[in-house]
Amino acid sequence: MTEKHIVLEDIDPVVFSGVGGRHIQMLKALYPKLRIVARGNVLKVLGDEELMAAFEDAVERLRHHVLTFNSLDEATLLDIVGGHRQSDDVPSDVVVYSMSGRPIKARSENQQRLIDSYHQNDMLFAVGPAGTGKTYLSIALAVKALKQKQAKKIILSRPAVEAGEKLGFLPGDMKDKIDPYLQPLYDALEDMLPQQKLQDMMEKHVIQIAPLAFMRGRTLSDAVVILDEAQNTTPQQIRMFLTRMGWNTKMIITGDTSQIDLPRPQKSGLVEALRILKDVEGIGVVELTRKDIVRHKLVTRIVNAFEAYDKMAAD
Repeated sequence: MTEKHIVLEDIDPVVFSGVGGRHIQMLKALYPKLRIVARGNVLKVLGDEELMAAFEDAVERLRHHVLTFNSLDEATLLDIVGGHRQSDDVPSDVVVYSMSGRPIKARSENQQRLIDSYHQNDMLFAVGPAGTGKTYLSIALAVKALKQKQAKKIILSRPAVEAGEKLGFLPGDMKDKIDPYLQPLYDALEDMLPQQKLQDMMEKHVIQIAPLAFMRGRTLSDAVVILDEAQNTTPQQIRMFLTRMGWNTKMIITGDTSQIDLPRPQKSGLVEALRILKDVEGIGVVELTRKDIVRHKLVTRIVNAFEAYDKMAAD
């Protein structure tokens, strides 16, 4: 008799085990001669060495399926264990799968242009109004690169510009003050990676989330680097950020030029960078519009109403 511990790396053990441990019970029924105990992300297995090797192979195929799709149902489990499912090919239009198993992919023509431009260029500017998915899709592309080992780390940044609130009056230390500005980035990551794995990656600095000011002096290599809300950078800040680019790195800069929170008459670094860099080889620019808004239908109406008001006020 041999005892072995199998670690379910990089996946949510709850998805693997199923509701109420249903998947573990199925594995026990399929391998009645093995003693299987699940504790968190570790399977403790006791039994014949040859049978255990077959079980370990089946678990690895199940783990890979969960890693890819963030889901596992009973029919799929039976197919994989029975050797009837030969591959887990992801449809070409899917970037990654969310933690609920939902495919994350382009939902408009311009969103597809964003994905295509990312693959064609080392630096990409994605500009458009709120709700067009520019940040969410960018993070999905970064997560995919990390999963496929095309990048060693993800670096996400935002300028900590005050939009009505005063940073100094917020409670807590510097991390507590800055985290609210970075919360949208945390939200997107939590939708695509298991909570425990995300926390582990952040502790090991595989995923780094930091205010723009923390980028100064660094060279960012072997990474996907995303600068969000870039309309709130100054020309000096965005120039500093863009020149952090190192080897084997892709940069995505997102922003909405209609939501600049910089004090007047401060110029937006994003607006200036777009004007200066638009024709530089290796840099892609994708402009998303109101037609690309994928949030609640009211968001489109709100954006339209404010744009109409701004136009009338300008006249």
